[in-house]
Amino acid sequence: MTTTETGTARPAGRPRSEKAEKAIIEATLDLIGEGMGISELSIEAIASRAGVGKTTIYRRWSNKEDLVADALASLKAPIPPLAGVSVRDDLVALLDTMMRESGQSRTRCVMNIAMSESDRHPELFAKFMKQAVEPRTAAMTDVLERGIRTGELRADLEPRLANGALAGTMMWHIKRAKDDGDLPADLPARIVDNLLRGMAG
Repeated sequence: MTTTETGTARPAGRPRSEKAEKAIIEATLDLIGEGMGISELSIEAIASRAGVGKTTIYRRWSNKEDLVADALASLKAPIPPLAGVSVRDDLVALLDTMMRESGQSRTRCVMNIAMSESDRHPELFAKFMKQAVEPRTAAMTDVLERGIRTGELRADLEPRLANGALAGTMMWHIKRAKDDGDLPADLPARIVDNLLRGMAG
């Protein structure tokens, strides 16, 4: 570690290049999307595709599994700010984000290939779930629990089951989409409106 003039500690060596990091992430996703399984994927192949040295990768990621987890997480869009005015509108916003991030053919291809190896790389996928999936599940659960408190949803509604019904229905449509434009823009609203008929208070 070195110390700046203001007394702030910073890591020794050159600052990491955002451009290089992006190239590494994109190279990782490209190789997986082309059919290379996680077990076959190597730091050497990623470095070659990204046009960087292996040391550039190891300065940011200690191993291949951490890099792949971050690459997969990069496919997830940020959780949208929720207005909090109505449960219905917030659920539509969350499903819309889910549709946009997973509705692209490249994303579907990469995730399908990667998830097929989840049993062989449990630590990798545990990290991916924690940083990319669990925050989205928690956001939707918070909205559902708020709806129960405000009376917008049934008092006996089970948030975990409702969460699965909403996200699961969206994933059903996403997995069956053939092209990037195959999912109608109003699909999130239609899913929420149909399911809310059984959830509403």
